[in-house]
Amino acid sequence: MKRLLYIIILIASSPLSLSASSPDSLITSSPDTLITSSPDTLITSSPDTLTASLPNLDQALAWLDTTECTSDTLIAELPDSIYKQRLQALPFVIEMPYHEIVRRYILRYTKHNPRQLASLQRKAEYYFPIFEDILAKHDLPLELCYLPVIESALNPQARSHMGAAGLWQFMPATGKKYGLEVNSLVDERMDPIRSTEAACKFLSSLYTVFQDWNLVIAAYNCGPGNVNKAIHRAGGKRDFWSIYPFLPKETRGYLPIYIAACYAMNYAQIHGICPDNNIQYPVTDTIYTDQRQHLKQIAENIDIPITLLRQLNPQYPRDIIPGVKHYAICLPIDKAGAYIDNQEAILAYQAKELIHNRRDEIELLQRTSVNGAYSINGITYYKIKEGDTLGGIAAKFRVSVKQLKAWNGLQSDFIRAGKTLKIGI
Repeated sequence: MKRLLYIIILIASSPLSLSASSPDSLITSSPDTLITSSPDTLITSSPDTLTASLPNLDQALAWLDTTECTSDTLIAELPDSIYKQRLQALPFVIEMPYHEIVRRYILRYTKHNPRQLASLQRKAEYYFPIFEDILAKHDLPLELCYLPVIESALNPQARSHMGAAGLWQFMPATGKKYGLEVNSLVDERMDPIRSTEAACKFLSSLYTVFQDWNLVIAAYNCGPGNVNKAIHRAGGKRDFWSIYPFLPKETRGYLPIYIAACYAMNYAQIHGICPDNNIQYPVTDTIYTDQRQHLKQIAENIDIPITLLRQLNPQYPRDIIPGVKHYAICLPIDKAGAYIDNQEAILAYQAKELIHNRRDEIELLQRTSVNGAYSINGITYYKIKEGDTLGGIAAKFRVSVKQLKAWNGLQSDFIRAGKTLKIGI
């Protein structure tokens, strides 16, 4: 049973205004896309007024199931002191300083995009255990698991206009550098486990260079070269906020939005925002195979929606598992046994149409000369010369005129020099 939602506006100093004088601006998006920053592109409209119509707002937020929330109230804004206190209370190694820019991003999650935050919370239940296990293995701060929140909105199939892809948004060259397979059939940038392993290697290498997690996060966004240039332009200072003016536009908002995402993901339920019940992930198991197969073969033989298979195996963009070496297949745990028991049927199902539809061998046309003609793959072709007759050509190749006419669809004995006759079929 859903609780009734109310709005409490807690006013701290003056109201927030995203006017053209603001140094940073925010771009909001649909629930399945990312809240991103473009620091020097400004939004001139005023913030949403949540108190305009309480009944309409309650209706609009009917999707929000607050049954398990620690609060039954949707909290729009809080005093700065509360945000600061809560950020400092997070059990993190990475510094979480508070700033007006951070506040604006927090409000984008908790006030202006509660549906997106609810979606992110549900996705985090599936992806964060994967991230945290691998981060711990590499002895990295576990709070780095919030980077994919701002990189991809926890969408493993996310692609940027620049060509970055996956939860951690690797470019192809960077992904390959850190051991990811990227080709037409396999894109491990979209594999949650493999891409997280690569991200941990990359983050570790950045920390070796900068020895400061805020600078590492900045370098993850814009590259170590740009961070080094900003350090030099700032007179050698090695602090994100000191080099802030010298960083690329996008990177200026990157650390603030990361801090805001950490706040929003940890305190969403206190704001009355719970995980979206419209998003569900099954408990899964992983099977390894070296057999070439198509996701449709699996889906239709063990009764799994192919959309779910694609969701669990985004690293196969064309639905084909190449085989040759061992590749992972992520399945609902209750289907793993069925897959093992039905492997022969799976591999045989529509195999010709789905996985054996490419030629593995071809015969090149062979051209040889016979009696002034050419033989190609057992069929002889003769180019008619001046003075040739059907009778003469038939005698030369020891066939009848009737046969020549049948093979070439001739209705009369008339032939023309330069044309080609087929001798035999």
